[in-house]
Amino acid sequence: MEISIGQYEMVANFFSLTIAAMGAATAFLWINRSQVADQYKTAVTVSGLVTFIALYHYWRIYASWDEAYQIVDGVLVATGKSFNDAYRYVDWLLTVPLLLVELILVMRLTASETVKKSIRLGGLAAIMIVLGYPGEIAEAAGTRWLWWSLSMIPFLWIVYELYFGLKGAQDAQPEAAKSLVGKARFLVVASWAFYPVVFLFPMLGLDGPTANTFVQIGYSIADIVAKAVFGIVIFAIAVKKTQADRGAA
Repeated sequence: MEISIGQYEMVANFFSLTIAAMGAATAFLWINRSQVADQYKTAVTVSGLVTFIALYHYWRIYASWDEAYQIVDGVLVATGKSFNDAYRYVDWLLTVPLLLVELILVMRLTASETVKKSIRLGGLAAIMIVLGYPGEIAEAAGTRWLWWSLSMIPFLWIVYELYFGLKGAQDAQPEAAKSLVGKARFLVVASWAFYPVVFLFPMLGLDGPTANTFVQIGYSIADIVAKAVFGIVIFAIAVKKTQADRGAA
């Protein structure tokens, strides 16, 4: 696919930004893990694991992007090596279920509820990613619409579970953390809602290079919010709950 030097550099810069954001979040979460009580350390550890996995995959994505093109005498030319966007879906298959698990862990539900909700929401997230991939690599608009529609079924189920299935658990949180838990639930839904919108860019009449540029940048922004920013929110909840627990003691 022919793209301009400006489009190439813009995408590369967003990949670089995402790598930096994931690396910074990973370091922050793991270094500051000692600030939260033992019962919340697993949630913070998982948050750091999510950003670390994303850091690795974005490094591979950036390298693949760099190998697919080169600038010769001021002109951007394809090298013949294809850009491997599958790294992104491999990343999502691992990190998206973990994102839901870290939220469930920091809410500190009963052991049975934690296992049940983690399996159900994590499983739905994995199904959503698997259903989205065939549409992502399809060229026919009809095929893309089909798989987009199918992947929206588990997506909407997850949204329902977050807003209604976890509402009672949010109400049971300490007053100091209740608002943050609500914001975390909203952040998951809001950031995730951006992904299906980005998926639609190639079907909105944009030319191939422009659509591809918007897709790569859109997914990068969504990943920063859904993983790095969300991880910091999870840490803040853990700190608030730790303070509340110590105050109650």
